[in-house]
Amino acid sequence: MIRIKCPYCGLRDHSEFNYIGDATKIRPVSPELANDEEWFDYIYIRDNPRGVHQEYWQHITGCRSYVKVLRDTVTHEVLKTGLPSDDLLFSYEAEK
Repeated sequence: MIRIKCPYCGLRDHSEFNYIGDATKIRPVSPELANDEEWFDYIYIRDNPRGVHQEYWQHITGCRSYVKVLRDTVTHEVLKTGLPSDDLLFSYEAEK
């Protein structure tokens, strides 16, 4: 079972959350100037990393907030959680 710590509600079972997607994808800086290829890449092309990865989840049965989760995709261990604006990988590496 995966346990995710919501920044507002505390530690909860993953069944209270929906996986939203890859938190490492960068939206085009100027959306109105982005071409079809840039939008296609942003929306559809995803890596399938092995190991530590940042993801977005939404606390759907709780406060409905978005949570950034740093998770090991091999073991499913949640290493760190925070707000969507947090750089979890940087703070995780700094703590090591």
